[in-house]
Amino acid sequence: MTTSPAASDTNLGLDDNARLATVESLRSLLADTYAVYGKTHGYHWNVQGPNFQALHTLFEEQYRDMWAALDELAERMRALGAFAPSNSASLLEGSPIDPAGDAPLASDRMVADLLSDQETLIRRARTALATAEEAGDAASADLITVRIQTHEKMAWMLRATAG
Repeated sequence: MTTSPAASDTNLGLDDNARLATVESLRSLLADTYAVYGKTHGYHWNVQGPNFQALHTLFEEQYRDMWAALDELAERMRALGAFAPSNSASLLEGSPIDPAGDAPLASDRMVADLLSDQETLIRRARTALATAEEAGDAASADLITVRIQTHEKMAWMLRATAG
């Protein structure tokens, strides 16, 4: 997959190699976010049991945030002169997070699964942040920092829900 037009097409004051490394980091974060988004949305549809209302609402808040973040991440890639993935297969490419599978019947397993995925996403986002900072790309670093903060809060809420 081609992620970037010719280097001469983009002159943002960033070294081309560093810019492309940041693009790849953003692409990885986009893939992870898309994977967790899909799973969270599916769990929102399928949660049941005594904590239904609370989890249904929590999952909806989280998937809505991630849906908006997908747009921000893809548009940042475009601002850096790269193309964003445009189909489900390419969006998920490279993510270690499995977005598929049937929803577990037990809501506590849903929470534990999403918590694990959020923590994976956070760890990988920290790597993306280091890449953006090393590239001198303050705008990407700022976006990634906000995503880390948001996913840390999501993980905390899932952890608190699990008791």
